[in-house]
Amino acid sequence: MKNILILGLICANLTMNSFYSNAQTVGGEYKCLIQLKNYQGEGAYIAVSVVNSKGEYVETLRVLGDDHEWYPDIKSWYAFRNKNRHQPRLDGVTGATIGSGERSVVSLKINQKYIDKGYSLRFETAVEDKSYHVKDVVVSLSNDQLKLGKYEGKEGYIRQIRLIPVDK
Repeated sequence: MKNILILGLICANLTMNSFYSNAQTVGGEYKCLIQLKNYQGEGAYIAVSVVNSKGEYVETLRVLGDDHEWYPDIKSWYAFRNKNRHQPRLDGVTGATIGSGERSVVSLKINQKYIDKGYSLRFETAVEDKSYHVKDVVVSLSNDQLKLGKYEGKEGYIRQIRLIPVDK
C-alpha cells in the first residue's frame, strides 16, 4: 500500500512538472497552418518574418512561393532582402504558393530570444496582378499571444493562421 502511495505521488509530481514546463515554454518549433480566403487569381506568395517593435526585419522564417521572379511582389520583404545581402540564403525555407481557399502546413522555428521582447511574426502576402498586403497577419511574439494559437487575417488573402507547438 505504501509503495502504491509513493508511486502515485511520483506520477502526480511528474505530471505537474510536465504541465508546468509546457506552460512556461514558448518559442521553438511550431507547425503553422496557413489557410487562405477564397479569391480570384493565382497562388499567393507569402513571406513570414520576425520584425522588431519598429517593424524592421530581423529574420525571414519562411517564404511560400519558390519562383524568384515574383519575389518583388512581396515589396517590403523584397526591399529588405535586396538591401541586406548578408542574410542567409533561402534554401530550406521556401515552398510552393498556396491557392485560393487552400491551406498549407509549414514548420517555423521561433527563437526563444524573441519572446516577450517586443518582436512580432509578420505574414505578408501578394498575388500576381492583385494587391499586396504588408501586414496580412501580425502575431506578437509574447507568451500570452502565442498561447492563443489561432489568428485571423485582417487585410489580405489569409483567412487564418494556427500555430501549434511541436513537442520534442
